[in-house]
Amino acid sequence: MSKPALHSIHVYPLKAAAGHSPREAVVEPWGLAGDRRWVLTDEKNRAVTQRQRPRMALVRADPLAGGAVLLSAPGREPLTVPVPGPGRTTTVEIWNDKVEGVPAGAAADAWFSDCLGITVRLVHLDDPATRRPVDPRFARPGETVSFADGYPLLLTALASLDALNSLIAQGDRPGEGPLPMNRFRPNVVVGGTAPWAEDGWTRIAVGEVVFRVAKMCGRCVVTTTDQTTAERGREPLRTLARHRRFGDKLVFGQNLVPESPGSVRVGDPVRILEQGPPPGNTDAGHGR
Repeated sequence: MSKPALHSIHVYPLKAAAGHSPREAVVEPWGLAGDRRWVLTDEKNRAVTQRQRPRMALVRADPLAGGAVLLSAPGREPLTVPVPGPGRTTTVEIWNDKVEGVPAGAAADAWFSDCLGITVRLVHLDDPATRRPVDPRFARPGETVSFADGYPLLLTALASLDALNSLIAQGDRPGEGPLPMNRFRPNVVVGGTAPWAEDGWTRIAVGEVVFRVAKMCGRCVVTTTDQTTAERGREPLRTLARHRRFGDKLVFGQNLVPESPGSVRVGDPVRILEQGPPPGNTDAGHGR
């Protein structure tokens, strides 16, 4: 077996929308630079994701200079949205967190509301260093996170996806597989490991950056959403329920918290610094 290495990097400027895959990314304390700094909210200020609106898979928010994004979706004219200036904030509810952000403005709200068929507002996370602490049960003082579900980064492994797809092929819905990695919306994908090896990692280094493995990642209905068509099936949740149930959660991937700054690059070696039992309990959701 080859040595573990970083296979790919994925950044999602808008929570729940399509991502892009750079060859290199800066790791900030709250996640990859530019990752999930934008979010949509409904009329009750709750975050809107593919859980409620699978069509969000078809929306792109491509990064532009200075943190701005270029919005696009099938059948719609693109729209450039600049980072809003300092001003009045609005509260965003993500799971049990209430996070302050800055509204992007009427043009972006109208674009998205027309695209999704519901009234939504686009919000920008202006200060990720202070706005939202990581769950203190699995964090150190001062650690924060963006609009991601709960942790700065999500790691998955190619060998584990291959193993999962083999299980799907042996099940009663083999026609739904094999599934691509984009169903799981990771930030970093590792190659060169044994299947499920990541379950036992508690601290790793990717190139020059050290990460703590906070907890296993419980999966939700977003994983059943085809990221190219927005159509839903039954897999992988059906197979995860049979083979990857930990407590009451269905698990694929590991949540990471950076311990040091730096950059990660495709091809970087992945070193396992500490191993042990699967860290923490699984968390809810994580369609990211």
